[in-house]
Amino acid sequence: MSELFANYLAVVAMVLFGIGFGNLLLQKNLIKKIIGLNIMDTAVYLFLASMGYISGRLAPIITDGDTDARKYVNPIPSGLVLTGIVVSVSVTALMLALTIRLYRRYRTLDIDEITLLARQEHNE
Repeated sequence: MSELFANYLAVVAMVLFGIGFGNLLLQKNLIKKIIGLNIMDTAVYLFLASMGYISGRLAPIITDGDTDARKYVNPIPSGLVLTGIVVSVSVTALMLALTIRLYRRYRTLDIDEITLLARQEHNE
């Protein structure tokens, strides 16, 4: 049980990922699905950031000439998180733009109704 509390950020990240994944699977509204995907993204970023941080180490900015790698935190997880955030914002913008186009065409955000209407259009 003590390891659970020691790794509480990883546990929170897993719970957030589960919430987002459940939202993505169970919701029929496209906007709610996009929100679920964003919650999942946030969980992954939290997990990467929490695993990349080492208590007692410094940011990897060398100011005094000391290049001993054991004194610094690995900068790669932070770089991955920043890159992921940029990609996530772009993907979210694209999904929202496509959702707007679908709404203008079918006048609904329900994925089941959109599928039904698209099949009816295709069969005509």
